Amino acid sequence: MRPELTVMVTTGDGDCYGEGGNHFLHAVRRDPDITVIVHDNEVYALTKGQASPTTERGAKTRLQFDGVTDEPLNPLALSLVAGCRFVARGYAGDIAHLADIIVEGARHGGLAVIDVIQPCITWGKKLSHYYKDKIYRVGAEHDRSDFDAALKLSRTPSEKIPIGIFYKKENAASDLSRSSGETAGKETAKPTLSGNARETLAELLKDFE
Repeated sequence: MRPELTVMVTTGDGDCYGEGGNHFLHAVRRDPDITVIVHDNEVYALTKGQASPTTERGAKTRLQFDGVTDEPLNPLALSLVAGCRFVARGYAGDIAHLADIIVEGARHGGLAVIDVIQPCITWGKKLSHYYKDKIYRVGAEHDRSDFDAALKLSRTPSEKIPIGIFYKKENAASDLSRSSGETAGKETAKPTLSGNARETLAELLKDFE
């Protein structure tokens, strides 16, 4: 175990919510000190465009010729009801905002789930212009510690799509030690990122603009 490390996982909507859905649920339950960044493009892009768990109902793909018949999975609501203490959504078209979310998620002591809306320009049906007038940042009036408010926000109708930190709940030091793999009763401080972490992330994320 290396509790001094900051651990990040990058995955896709198909990997995390579909094929790895059972692992995802139990990771939320265990609450390890990991930041999970999900590239959610609502499609299995690497396997030629089949529907993923987040593909909207009615969407036609290379495999679902008549349109998807299932309701899409709501990953934020799922994370919340499963007990995740840090739940957020970012947008690949808002790099600075996304960098801030990732930094805060990495500093959180426990599992942080960050669902990133990331249009697939090859197989996706929703490109950047689709989101232009739908995306909005969650305002300061939103109480991140309010579970019911976070759940309601996660179920916002698709006409408007909020991005930001929906829910954040701090935990006791003993729980943080447990999730870091330390022995019972021994406190371990959460590793901190360097002061220029936001600038570094923003620079790396420019490749996806």
